[in-house]
Amino acid sequence: MPPKICCAILACSWAVSASAQDQLVSVAATGDIMLGTDYPENRLPDDDGAGFLAAVAPVLQAADIAIGNLEGVIVDGGEPAKTCTNPDACFLFRSPPRYAGLLRDAGFDVLSLANNHARDFGEDGRTATMAVLDDYGLRHSGRRGDIASWMHEDLRIAFIAFSPTRESYLLNDIPTAVEEVAALAVDHDIVIVSFHGGAEGPAALELPFEEEFYFGETRGEVVRFARAVIDVGADLVLGHGPHVPRAMELYRSRLIAYSLGNFATYYGVSVAGYAGLAPLLVAYLEPDGSFVRGRIRSAEQIRPGGPVWDAQRQAFELIRELTERAFGGALFEFDANGGFTAAPTSPQ
Repeated sequence: MPPKICCAILACSWAVSASAQDQLVSVAATGDIMLGTDYPENRLPDDDGAGFLAAVAPVLQAADIAIGNLEGVIVDGGEPAKTCTNPDACFLFRSPPRYAGLLRDAGFDVLSLANNHARDFGEDGRTATMAVLDDYGLRHSGRRGDIASWMHEDLRIAFIAFSPTRESYLLNDIPTAVEEVAALAVDHDIVIVSFHGGAEGPAALELPFEEEFYFGETRGEVVRFARAVIDVGADLVLGHGPHVPRAMELYRSRLIAYSLGNFATYYGVSVAGYAGLAPLLVAYLEPDGSFVRGRIRSAEQIRPGGPVWDAQRQAFELIRELTERAFGGALFEFDANGGFTAAPTSPQ
């Protein structure tokens, strides 16, 4: 089915009336989150994570919906599903259950559990993580059959997360993804799609517009995926996985962020160079899901602390540059503070 008919009123203006503002849905979205791991050794923040998200929490808390990608599991104990021959290069992430409270208190509402670390402790680890998140009132999606669906005021919202990993909604099975999203669009006002895919590292900044691989593993064809799910009813598509930011696109009046990079990752995830940029996207949507305006709040990670605001707005400047290189300058109008709207000539 085609995407829901969008309302063009106010689509290119920041000057909205209070009554119109009240009708919009604000979504704050981040990339990868891993607040600390106690496996294979204790690499938890010195203050047990209490202040790790303090700087950015007000923006997350102010949004109607705040979304992030949770790397690793949140569980006490358990046996890893991977074998690490070199403990110094062991990328297995396990956070204690109390860290779910840190995410909730910072303002997160829903988390993706579709990524290559969600099964670090096997499917049992993801099951335990889902139970912990439920205990703390955090919604989630990732494993097949796990879709977040809830009411926001009088709107029904759905969140579904994809990745190229086993037992998940598969990013690289586009026909099935289209079926899943189309079914959600039938009885939800706004459908938000998350995906964890694409190659990794500084060489992955640019969108390749083709299938991507990393160490021989398929990581999806993210542009084709994002457009395909919007064609059948998705309203906002949020990407992560490359550990660096990527371009944005406006497609059929719906916003796509192809990678929000890292956001709040303690030791074990590199924050060197572009990987240290931590964009926080805030998107304002009409009740039918069409894009009205957005803002990229630029943060950066400086160890050993969590994300802090970056006065140089490096994340915003990089995403703007990557967007214009990938799609030209006709999609968005950007302002100096990280804000953006659809350009008057945008081919929506």
